[in-house]
Amino acid sequence: ADANVPASFFDILASSGVVGLLIILLSVAVVALVIEHLMTIRTAVLVPRGLADEVLESLKAGQVAQAVQRCKLQPSLLSAIVLAGLTEPDAKWSSREKAMEDAAAAESARLYRKIEYLAVIGNIAPMLGLLGTVIGMMLSFRTVAGGAGLAKPEDLAGGIYLALVTTVEGLIVAIPALMAFAFFRNQVDRLVAEASVAATSVFAPFRRVTRSSERES
Repeated sequence: ADANVPASFFDILASSGVVGLLIILLSVAVVALVIEHLMTIRTAVLVPRGLADEVLESLKAGQVAQAVQRCKLQPSLLSAIVLAGLTEPDAKWSSREKAMEDAAAAESARLYRKIEYLAVIGNIAPMLGLLGTVIGMMLSFRTVAGGAGLAKPEDLAGGIYLALVTTVEGLIVAIPALMAFAFFRNQVDRLVAEASVAATSVFAPFRRVTRSSERES
């Protein structure tokens, strides 16, 4: 092939070797995780519209069992928090409130574990790129050593090219992965706060009644 003709994109990827293949696989994983998170970590899924109002109406009518069943029929972040308050055996509002706080913390931790893979990939990808850089430099120095220090520039080009390509590949994967992690982390914080507020509003009538009874006792 003519040395003046630029290499194709696939030629560049192929030149990065096994390390480059691993980085490419990580990029595929990032895309799959982002798509999955966009579908599942959103308001319509975690804080479904209408659920809080339906549970509130059931509680106002004194139908606690119906409220529990409604939450079980639509599993979500909001339903998990509300369900914790509904099924708390201690009738005191402070106990129900603590149960909902614990449920919110548990659901938040579960969601954080889910998005943590993006952060892991964001940290691993540049390290793999660095590994490719070291391997490329080792190949270049081995060429120099084999030629008794008389290696020509073109003899070193392959190793240096590998070093540069894997470094770039690692950064190209790591930067979007860390940006996506930051975005979904903010999404989780916002949705957990939104669900906690909605769950507390569901128990507003119940909270007033229990506080009144506790003061009377």
